[in-house]
Amino acid sequence: MRTDLFDFELAADRIALRPASPRDAARLLVVQGDGVLRDAVIADLPKWLEPGDQLVVNDTKVIAAQLSGRRIGRPTEPKIEATLIKRLDGSRWQALVRPAKKLAAGDVVRFGNEGRVCLLGHLDAEVEAKGDDGEVTLSFTFHGPALDQAIAELGSPPLPPYIASKREPDEQDRADYQTMFAAREGAVAAPTAGLHFTSALEAAVKQRGVGIQRLTLHVGAGTFLPVKADDTAEHRMHSEWGTIPAATAHALNAARASGGRIVAVGTTSLRLLESATAADGKVGPFSGETAIFITPGYRFRAVDMLLTNFHLPRSTLFMLVSAFSGLDTMKQAYAYAIAGGYRFYSYGDACLLFRARN
Repeated sequence: MRTDLFDFELAADRIALRPASPRDAARLLVVQGDGVLRDAVIADLPKWLEPGDQLVVNDTKVIAAQLSGRRIGRPTEPKIEATLIKRLDGSRWQALVRPAKKLAAGDVVRFGNEGRVCLLGHLDAEVEAKGDDGEVTLSFTFHGPALDQAIAELGSPPLPPYIASKREPDEQDRADYQTMFAAREGAVAAPTAGLHFTSALEAAVKQRGVGIQRLTLHVGAGTFLPVKADDTAEHRMHSEWGTIPAATAHALNAARASGGRIVAVGTTSLRLLESATAADGKVGPFSGETAIFITPGYRFRAVDMLLTNFHLPRSTLFMLVSAFSGLDTMKQAYAYAIAGGYRFYSYGDACLLFRARN
């Protein structure tokens, strides 16, 4: 499909720079299967669910993947900004760097500042390889848990560029950019639909008779990038690692057999569920990489409803929600949300989408 079909205009003042407080006070646009739109708030979510339904949340935990440093070992030492995007092994990460033109294979980048914790206060990495669009492979001098600790101490929350370009990340973001379900470190971007949950909302969901099941998809930065190709068929998705425990798969299949619906909290949960579901609709245990790219025409196997934030134009995520609820319906919903003052993107409001009836 043509990528420009998924374009829309959004004023800068519609982009949320901080989350709602409390989190479940954010607005919720309900998009029903027939395209009817309803205004609500996140705290109303249990009213739209039925006993026996199953919410599926992503328990990945965002690491402090934004690192600042300088190139060393040459006459000049330009500043280098790096965002870790994918772990390769115990000491190597793929990263996006700026300015990429200042680095070549074999260069060493020193992250951090002398005087801080983390041994000598810095962390060195060699540029092992250089790819396209600012992507490099960094080989760090630390390994395993020692490297994880150094990144946690020297890094900062990897806020999306539409937030980071307007303000500096701060200590508040360390809490704000993490869901209440976060347990397994490895993501470099938050599963943002989960940011809306509070203990009170979780209790209300359970009181409604709705189960909460967990899976893990370590979200990569590539998930949120606009599609640059003119046709969606030419776009290459970045792979991400995920796992669905056998207990989660069993609970979802049992609920579906009893007439319950599967409600994905976030596109990350949906993508992993669809990757692990057979043609007969049975969800299986899963552990591995997925690069599933969902566009209109895709036949959904697992998910009946989707809670998700408002997404960027031309992004794979807007394509996914258009596949789920219909492109025309989602364009109308986004136009309604923009006109109605809904807040967009990672710290913004949310949609509750019913799968299109056709």
